[in-house]
Amino acid sequence: MTTQQPVRHIVSLSGGKDSTALAIYLRDRIPNLEYVFCDTGEELPETYEYLDKLEAILGKRIEKLNPERPFRHYLEVYRGVLPDARTRWCTRKLKIEPFERYVGDDLVYNYIGIRADEPHRKGYISTKPNIVPKYPFIEDGIVREDVFRILEESGLGLPKYYEWRSRSGCYFCFFQQRIEWIGLAQKHPDKFQRAVEMEKYNPETGESYTWVPGESLRDLIKPERAEEIKAHSQSRPTSLEKAAPNTPLSKIFKANIYDDLGDDSCLICHL
Repeated sequence: MTTQQPVRHIVSLSGGKDSTALAIYLRDRIPNLEYVFCDTGEELPETYEYLDKLEAILGKRIEKLNPERPFRHYLEVYRGVLPDARTRWCTRKLKIEPFERYVGDDLVYNYIGIRADEPHRKGYISTKPNIVPKYPFIEDGIVREDVFRILEESGLGLPKYYEWRSRSGCYFCFFQQRIEWIGLAQKHPDKFQRAVEMEKYNPETGESYTWVPGESLRDLIKPERAEEIKAHSQSRPTSLEKAAPNTPLSKIFKANIYDDLGDDSCLICHL
């Protein structure tokens, strides 16, 4: 007689609204649920603050997983070539590999916060056969407005970075829009400067390694260019900073660029 392999149940948190709402949604539905956050060491302070608040609501520790080496080590390994949407070595080295080490060879149900109103969405995440993806929001018909309701009713709300940014993940994420880079420069000038210093020009090959295709951050932040980007960017109908007290999150985030991400975003980073 063989015994069935026990199953671990894990929610991978990104610090974003969907995975956070999923953690709260599943809290009382699945026993022995584990919560993990792959901490790259390159996160925004708002993300850590949000996770601390979530931990208090969950009443359970969020395991913070660290990569074997810091981002700058891998940047040297890749000879200064910055990650992009095609290579995504940062996601693999700083997020997926630490998660796979944490899981080991155990059979794991990995709960992913893709909603019922975005079943077409795909992204970059582990493909190990012992890590089985589960989509409770799709199964239960949970859509964007439900996510906002879950966060409101929990008392947690949204992380502060949504005041100027559309996604969780590293402060130098290559999926950022130009207007978000300007937001980083204004909110966290020290981190913006670190991102600037990572950009390189190779005089031997003539190649430039920049976070934004075809434009360096030094050029992007020049006053005239920054004003041009601001003028052409879409604005929120109501920002978090300007919204009246008790305004529902679904109204604050109705039809604006600071909400859902593209289909190709890294799920373990941005959900």
